[in-house]
Amino acid sequence: MGGVTAHTVEREHAASGRSSRARLAILKALEELGESAGASKISSMLQGTGIDLQERTIRFHLRKMDRDGLTRFVAKRAGRLITENGRRELACQTVMTKVGFVTSKMDEFGFRMSFHPDAASGTVPANTAFINEIDLPRALHLMQPVFTSGLSMGDRIALRTDDPAVPRGKTGIMTICSVIINGVFLKAGIPVVSRFGGLVEMEHGAPKRFLEIIEYRGTSVDPHKLFIKANFTTVNRCAETGRGVICVSFREFPSAAIDTAKKLVAKLQDVNCHGVLAVGAPNRPLLDVPVGDGRTGMITIDGLNPIAALHEAGVPVELSPLSGLEEISSFAAFKDVAAMERRSASME
Repeated sequence: MGGVTAHTVEREHAASGRSSRARLAILKALEELGESAGASKISSMLQGTGIDLQERTIRFHLRKMDRDGLTRFVAKRAGRLITENGRRELACQTVMTKVGFVTSKMDEFGFRMSFHPDAASGTVPANTAFINEIDLPRALHLMQPVFTSGLSMGDRIALRTDDPAVPRGKTGIMTICSVIINGVFLKAGIPVVSRFGGLVEMEHGAPKRFLEIIEYRGTSVDPHKLFIKANFTTVNRCAETGRGVICVSFREFPSAAIDTAKKLVAKLQDVNCHGVLAVGAPNRPLLDVPVGDGRTGMITIDGLNPIAALHEAGVPVELSPLSGLEEISSFAAFKDVAAMERRSASME
């Protein structure tokens, strides 16, 4: 009577966890912005990331983080800056909380997305990259062969400029993430396991062999971001000659669903969201990668390949894989976006 119950402890533990996640999200937003920001701007930046924080809640956490020395109040209109203590806290907590982060985020976004190929509407998982505004014409020129040759996850792209989440002087480039496959399969009753991100050597436009793999469950960082930044890809060359190294993912699904799976792949192609490079045979290795009993392997093109082409060409780019859920209507065919940007540039 009146004592501390297991239910009370569990409730307090959950509340503490939510508070820690909120603080971490706010610190991360401030660091990525690279400038002072208020609750309104932080709230806008967090939208679509799976963390829904109201401005009042953000202001509450900011006041506490001011006292803890993690943030610093600048001015009423300017908001807060992250401090060095805040950056150290962010780095420490990020390492501690990101064990299994990649797979859990993929599972979450695959479940939460609402896109269905029959309706060609709803939300899809997106990757975001930031480049300097001045580099946009060159970036579109470099990405065109990648989209034309089918080395992207579909042929759609979205540009962001006048958006609170886009740093000043930058343009946001969004591509569709291959996690769309997980979501489409899941909504059809087919559970998908995302096993690893890897690099595949392409020959004559077809996958030949895996060169590198990183298990999703064993990393706290998107494998493809690591590969791109390490200069391991040759997407540009592959788009031009059919030979090169590109980013892919390896997935498994129950072999009993193989006929349905192939139909879903065809539906995705019909709505220009193609990206499945190969589907294996039941219980058989795919590109020498073994699969579990009763499982079938699948290799999907990674949505960051167009961005890899920019990095290879020396365009400064900031990568944010699986950055959020976006309406499919926000995306347009690459050729249409490129043509629109050219017309806009010629009128200036």
